[in-house]
Formats: sequence, structure tokens, C-alpha cells
Amino acid sequence: MAAMRTALSFQRTRMAADRTLMSVQRTSLSLIGFGFTIFSFFRSLADKKLLDDAIPTAAPARFGLTLVGLGVILLALGIASHFNYMKQLRRQRDEMMVTELLPPEPGLPVSLALIAAFTLLIFGLFVILTVMARVGPFGA
Repeated sequence: MAAMRTALSFQRTRMAADRTLMSVQRTSLSLIGFGFTIFSFFRSLADKKLLDDAIPTAAPARFGLTLVGLGVILLALGIASHFNYMKQLRRQRDEMMVTELLPPEPGLPVSLALIAAFTLLIFGLFVILTVMARVGPFGA
């Protein structure tokens, strides 16, 4: 009975780690989306000649790139943290199975949150490349 409770606690811990990664994804997606929206909005204003000369032409692109970059960096750090935590959890689970504190069970399944995080990371890098291709690496 105690081994079953311990096994279930490992599953709850794994799900909590997935929820933490999903919260990092939400924040990153907000930063990436907001950064790209700022860039696109001010780019369309500049194309229609509605942008005041008081705002430098490159400022919105730089700000948008900064937000997208922050989102990508945050997501990369979140993925690395999740990966390291899961590696530690697997090692702890394996040690407990050797000492028979846990019943033998198959390995932990692949995290769908981790797959979604990698997909979002690729999307964020694509957005950075798209913005840089349109205005240059420093928003010139």
C-alpha cells in the first residue's frame, strides 16, 4: 500500500512539473505574440505614413524583437529546468525501485508539455528570423 502511494506521488510530482512548464509556455507565448504584434502594428502604420516622426522608425522593431527574444530565452530556460528536474526525478525513482520502495513500473511517459514547449521555441525562433529579415538584426 505504501509503495502504491509513493508511486502515485511520483505521478503527481511529474504532473506538477508539467504544469510549471505550461505556465512558462503561457508567459513565453504572450511575450512572443505581443512582441510580434507591436512590430506588425507599427510596421503597418509606417507603411501607411501614419507614424509620427517623433517615434524613430526602428524603435517598434527593436522593442518587438526584445519582447520576442525575452519570450524565447524564458522558454529555453524553462525547458532546460524541466529537463533537469525530470532527469533528477527519474534518477530518484530508479533508486527507489532498486531499494524496493517503489514497485517496478515502466518509465515515465514523454511529456506532451515538453513537446509543445519545443514547438513554441521553434515558432519563437522563426518569428525572430522573420522580423530580422524584414528590418535587419538591429531594427535599422
